[in-house]
Amino acid sequence: MMAIDPNKRRAIAFIASATPEACAACDRLCELYDTVDPEAADVIVALGGDGFMLQTLHRFMNSGRPIYGMNRGSVGFLMNEFREEALHERLAAALATTLYPLRMDALDVAGNEHRAYAINEVSLFRQSYQTAKLRISIDDQVRLEELSGDGILVATPAGSTAYNLSAHGPILPIHAPLLALTPISAFRPRLWRGALLPDRITVKIEVLEPGKRPVNAVADHTEIKSVLQISVKQDRRARALILFDPGHSWDDRILAEQFRY
Repeated sequence: MMAIDPNKRRAIAFIASATPEACAACDRLCELYDTVDPEAADVIVALGGDGFMLQTLHRFMNSGRPIYGMNRGSVGFLMNEFREEALHERLAAALATTLYPLRMDALDVAGNEHRAYAINEVSLFRQSYQTAKLRISIDDQVRLEELSGDGILVATPAGSTAYNLSAHGPILPIHAPLLALTPISAFRPRLWRGALLPDRITVKIEVLEPGKRPVNAVADHTEIKSVLQISVKQDRRARALILFDPGHSWDDRILAEQFRY
């Protein structure tokens, strides 16, 4: 992590989700501070919840512009506390974390190829009442011939406290060179709890019996219907930057999540 240069006052762009609370906060901050268009900004201040923050990180991926979120939503795990005062000082003291997304390459039953990126996770879900049957390979070596259940996901450290945690996957420190491979309601093998994988590997997941047991693939908020197979790997050529207040860093939040009860 790195701190923003405290001697340079950054040009700020404010963007907000469509909720009344976020829009009102955006209007107020635009009255208090000079603002520029996002394309001319040094830093983007995003007002909303975690879903809006995730969309913003995707939107400005590879732009070099860090995103500083302030919570005007519900959970706010990716956000800082909303306060109107001393924004330039907060930005100067903020710590930046670089996120490297997962790249999903998917082939659907019609033979179409798709590519999408995920900051949190790539997931496969059964599309019907039939359980999904999946074959899992790591770097072209089959590691699990058949997983039967609702699906499976590959989570980054950033996404390990999101859906991955709800599916009983492990929480990963933000700088850990790991990915979590977590089954979703596994039926067979019932006791398989998933795996921790080096972030340099490629995960390939094939859909068995796709006609009888259709499966959808999701990379964050991008969904591909009726896939035959997907491959997932971290793309170190792509990156997004997120800012947190000191003492409220991602490491602090991940530690706090592990001691909740």
